Amino acid sequence: MLSPRTRGFPIIWSALAWALAGLACAGLARAETAAPPAARADARAAPAAKAAPEAARGSRGDPKADQKADAKADAKADPLDRLRERLSRQLGATEAARGGATSPTVMRVENPAPGELRLQAEPAGARGGASRAAAGAPGVAAGPRAGRPGTAREGVHPPWSYLGPDGPHTWGTLSPAYALCGRGQRQSPIDITDGLPVDLEPPQFQYKPGFFGVVDNGHTVQVTVAPGSAFELGGRRYELNGFHFHLPGEERIDGKGYEMSVHLTHRDAQGRLAVVALLVREGEENPAVQTVWNHLPLERGDVVQSTIEFDPSALLPSDRRYFTYMGSLTTPPCTEGVLWIVMQQPVTISPTQRRIFARLYPMNARPIQPLGGRLIKQSR
Repeated sequence: MLSPRTRGFPIIWSALAWALAGLACAGLARAETAAPPAARADARAAPAAKAAPEAARGSRGDPKADQKADAKADAKADPLDRLRERLSRQLGATEAARGGATSPTVMRVENPAPGELRLQAEPAGARGGASRAAAGAPGVAAGPRAGRPGTAREGVHPPWSYLGPDGPHTWGTLSPAYALCGRGQRQSPIDITDGLPVDLEPPQFQYKPGFFGVVDNGHTVQVTVAPGSAFELGGRRYELNGFHFHLPGEERIDGKGYEMSVHLTHRDAQGRLAVVALLVREGEENPAVQTVWNHLPLERGDVVQSTIEFDPSALLPSDRRYFTYMGSLTTPPCTEGVLWIVMQQPVTISPTQRRIFARLYPMNARPIQPLGGRLIKQSR
């Protein structure tokens, strides 16, 4: 039997218990609100992580047993907890069936062809990851950058010269297009010796007067001529493209060199090349050469177009006997299969005319190349 003083204690303790429970709930709410987003996400994900193995086990078991287990759990748990567990199980089972977490998808615009746009879906980060893998993987070259010049750009070849690191001894290594300059077996110029004296068919020169252009192209003085000039030999007609100069002369005859040489370049209808080479020594002034010098451009790369006509046959010697052999171009790309016609009689230029060219190009001749057992014929 409780006294009147102690009879009210249960009521007081109950009130205190409710007050303490309220304070505890409020503290938990404040703690959850103040917690970092990552911590809250981990707390919410815990039921899902716990439910995922159960869902996986349920998917492999008997469906009726799973339903009974769900009913028992539903009877004991809070309705909100039951809903949360069901959602967690569903989400966990979906993730397990997909084999892992999914990643967001981004749309990438591709332009595989002019005028065609294509949308392609790919996982976020896949494109950047592939790029990083390519950049870091050995042996994987990055694609060319638009507008960036380089030695590999189509139609562009590295510069070459007659002196220094880009000189003739390195031509074959400057570009794959120049490979024959280093490994060719039928290169020019050569020292013409031991030619077989035979009755050679004389070339039929059909050069015609016409306007011309002169350019200092960085390697020599180049003259372009009007169409229509050609020579015929062996049933083929070779059209004259132009002519240019070398100092000293590139060809040698029995070991003897010349002050200069003139090369007249030709091509037939099938693309075969032929060069008529003139040996030049100092002597009397050459009116044809002087006509060219009168039209020298003031700036390298500029073209001076003539206002008078010029006859290329004025360059030729009166004696039309010649040496002939198969060789190459004497400048990169050193193309082989070139028919060479080297006139036996030299032509002359004056010392002043030689010095004019030497002011521009004191040396622009390729060294003598190995004969390599080639046959040389000469007019007797």
